[in-house]
Amino acid sequence: MKSAPAKEPAFGFVDWFRPGEYERTEQVLEGLVASGTTYLRTHLSWAEFHAAGGQDWYDWLLPKVGRDLQLLPCVHYTPPSLSRNGRTSGAPRRLQDYADFIDIVLTRYGEHFREVELWNEPNNLLDWDWRADTEYYAFCEMVGAAAHWARERGWRTVLGGPSPFDPYWLNLMGERGLLDVMDAVGLHGFPGTWESDEGSWSGWGPHIAEMREILDRYKPETEIWITEAGYSTWRNDEVEQVRHFLAALDAPADRLYWYSWRDVPHDVAVQEGFWFDPRHYHLGAVESSGRPKLLGRLLADGGIAKLRGLATVAAPALGQRTHPVAITGGAGFIGSNLADALLSDGHEVVVADALRRPGVEENLEWLIERHGTRVHPALVDIRDRHALAPALSDASAVFHLAAQTAVTTSLADPVDDFETNARGTLNVLEVVRALNRRVPVILSSTNKVYGALDDLAMIEMDDRYIPEDKALRAHGVDERRPLDFCTPYGCSKGVADQYVLDYAKSYRVPAAVLRMSCVYGPRQFGTEDQGWVAHFLISAMHGRRIDVFGNGKQVRDVLHVRDAVAAYRAVLDKIGSVNGRAFNLGGGTHNAVSLQMVLREIGRILGHEPHVAHGDWRAGDQLYFVADTRRLREATGWSPQVAWRDGIRDLAKWLEPRRRITREDARSLA
Repeated sequence: MKSAPAKEPAFGFVDWFRPGEYERTEQVLEGLVASGTTYLRTHLSWAEFHAAGGQDWYDWLLPKVGRDLQLLPCVHYTPPSLSRNGRTSGAPRRLQDYADFIDIVLTRYGEHFREVELWNEPNNLLDWDWRADTEYYAFCEMVGAAAHWARERGWRTVLGGPSPFDPYWLNLMGERGLLDVMDAVGLHGFPGTWESDEGSWSGWGPHIAEMREILDRYKPETEIWITEAGYSTWRNDEVEQVRHFLAALDAPADRLYWYSWRDVPHDVAVQEGFWFDPRHYHLGAVESSGRPKLLGRLLADGGIAKLRGLATVAAPALGQRTHPVAITGGAGFIGSNLADALLSDGHEVVVADALRRPGVEENLEWLIERHGTRVHPALVDIRDRHALAPALSDASAVFHLAAQTAVTTSLADPVDDFETNARGTLNVLEVVRALNRRVPVILSSTNKVYGALDDLAMIEMDDRYIPEDKALRAHGVDERRPLDFCTPYGCSKGVADQYVLDYAKSYRVPAAVLRMSCVYGPRQFGTEDQGWVAHFLISAMHGRRIDVFGNGKQVRDVLHVRDAVAAYRAVLDKIGSVNGRAFNLGGGTHNAVSLQMVLREIGRILGHEPHVAHGDWRAGDQLYFVADTRRLREATGWSPQVAWRDGIRDLAKWLEPRRRITREDARSLA
């Protein structure tokens, strides 16, 4: 008889909420519940409770948290008026005051939790000023009295974890008798985040074993809780955060609290004297803006099982004399289709991807299922040059497709847009240059490098715009069009475009650029900001409203991904003759369609008209862009083969079994 699969351990998060952060708290709690979190550890500041508005704040916070999650309040910080040194880190002048406050907390809020943590990081000068209490007599008297009373009243007690871990301090707590009144002891650790870990961190297993040995001497039934563990993604290594989370989850502790769910905004001082350290601001599973990182997204999408599936993905060792094709952004829409085509023809392929976009991990799983060990995943971010270098070290060619791809996102966060598109591309080029081999680099650029094209005179038709200029109408925009970067996205991609072309001249790196129009097709998880053809289809299949910015008469030359893949491969095949050149890549005049035309076609495919609403025009939105692809045709012999109506129907058939749609919609696709 088959045994049932082992149940995954429960986990929790740590999040400190400051008085007045009502909206942020609501957002964090919503994310935590969706992620499958069981526990939440948060602080209850004695000092803040007695400040103006403090009681109202905790009257709102603690019942709210305790309703959906198992709450662990960490009660610390002395009110300065009661402190021996005038700071919140000082011992109270009257040590019994802390126990009295714990009594107030249990009476007022105790129905919302069953355990209470007594103080935080007592060997850390920022939380407990041990300079005036070097032997910890005051601390043990203060916390011991509070713990005794809490246990008498029926609550379990947790001793705040030392930070960094200090076995001598923990043993002292045993000698002082404090461990006798504790049901659990906390442990903190952030391996890989701070350099100080290198000298003091031995790993979860050894530290917990050392704790266990000490606790067994004084009170063997005491549990060990990891009350703070975390990993900062300040280097953009989100996959590494996932691995560290799983390592902490699998540690031989009785409970885990991960620090934290959401990044702290950069304008908030995290710790006095340390606010400038960027590592403090990137510990969350979700960015401060609300964008889920890989850890947050996978927990919400599939829980611990999803995390474990990703963590097992490792690049198999390449055999000697194997020179794979490398694709940055290889798990993305175009990247995964390109990788599949190359793998199907017998190539080894390195799929370098940070998995930042929702759905791309499904593309990576699909590639591995189809092609096995000839897929070499390298879960790296192009912004992290040190991690990128080994991924490209054996490459015979690099298709550079990794990018931030949305104009709207670039407007909201131009720095991240620059770091990804401009600096990320420079990182790729520098890694390739350091190989001292002539490794071709082919960049995925964009038609946005030509700007808004608002100097082109247009004729407004019933359902589209067409150019007044007959030559432009016949062939589209060619590469002689002056570059005119518009929006942060156009600027960052334009920088990347020009760097790639210059490296061909300055460093003799074989390189070419493809300035793409609108590519669509299977394996695209379109959003409102990027991948609009797929977004329109997905929204219509779900019966959701489609927001069209402007009147919908904007014209684009859509290109099926099968044709885009053929173009990339054609450029690589001809790299000797196309080196240092930029080419437009799009569907051309035969596949020039307006948004209105695509919406009508979707209505025909699904058998019902999509629900459309119109909004204001967006910055940098071109009224008309159709790529003149004659230069690419002449240089490589490539031409698009998939007509736009056939291509949209092909995408709809691919989407249908992957989306929850009505039976009527499904029948219309049969």
